[in-house]
Amino acid sequence: MFKIKYLQYFLLLALAHGVPVWAQTWVPTKNVEIIVASVPGGSNDKTGREIEKALNELKIVPTSTSIVGKPGGGGGISMAYTNQHPGDGHYLMVATSSINSNHIIGASKLTYHDFTPIASLVNDYVVFAVKTDSPLKTGKELMAQLKSKPQAFPMGFANTFGGSRHIAAGLLIKAIGGNARDLKTVVFKGSSEAISGLLGGHLEMVIIGAGNAVAHVQSGRMRVLAVTSPQRLSGALSFVPTWRELGVDVVSGSWRGVMGPKELPAAQLAFWENAMRQVSQNAGWKTDIERNYWSEDFAIGAQFRKDLEKDYTDTKKILVDIGLAK
Repeated sequence: MFKIKYLQYFLLLALAHGVPVWAQTWVPTKNVEIIVASVPGGSNDKTGREIEKALNELKIVPTSTSIVGKPGGGGGISMAYTNQHPGDGHYLMVATSSINSNHIIGASKLTYHDFTPIASLVNDYVVFAVKTDSPLKTGKELMAQLKSKPQAFPMGFANTFGGSRHIAAGLLIKAIGGNARDLKTVVFKGSSEAISGLLGGHLEMVIIGAGNAVAHVQSGRMRVLAVTSPQRLSGALSFVPTWRELGVDVVSGSWRGVMGPKELPAAQLAFWENAMRQVSQNAGWKTDIERNYWSEDFAIGAQFRKDLEKDYTDTKKILVDIGLAK
């Protein structure tokens, strides 16, 4: 009775949103797990919770949903867990560019080919931040520090060696004539842990998503020196210069989206593609994007798969260039 009731509900919803007839044959019938590769407060965790919030507001999923944290291994644990549920659309993984970089540096045997790409949602640019009592006041002073004594300047980031945060640091030191292998890096399971390391005096700098820095900037505990976006961000971080403004061509972000387990049937894929399209168009979601300082980057289907292939090629080129690829 449960399945019949919600199948009817889904058919009406699907017809209202123009979903093809062949795709109107599946709807979640049990709890949907949204799998994130970071601890609570990390960028992946935030993304998962914003997705869950939008799904619930729009009443897209007739069953319960839950956030399942699988931090560790640079995202490898969450990927392995998702990979254990082939063909089951009740498992969604918040995926990032680390799915490509992990494979390129040899940290994981899994690539996006081992999952079902559903949708790209946002791009997350990163900031380079220090404590407010740091002797470094500007991005140019940071460049001078990294050029003269990079190994004496421990920096932290999440959630993987060779990931988007590490790439941003590597691109910066390469741009000023240094070697990425000289950087003293500490990898954390989530950005919140990296921030705790900075504020606790264990690090000199963190490289984190812009949205994770705002509250600490506003409380006076953190100073942001530069951002990797192509132009300045708005709001509370509008005062932060881009690296391009400071004379180095460093633009580096991390896409973030949703993937399902491998071998997801067409009807399940269509359900989730339609769901993510509705999420991306939701006013509340757009407000959440702005609040988190993310950039909209929606793509599904063939376009998403094409973007993934290009991202893999571009990421490999960068990691080889800065000496991080195997």
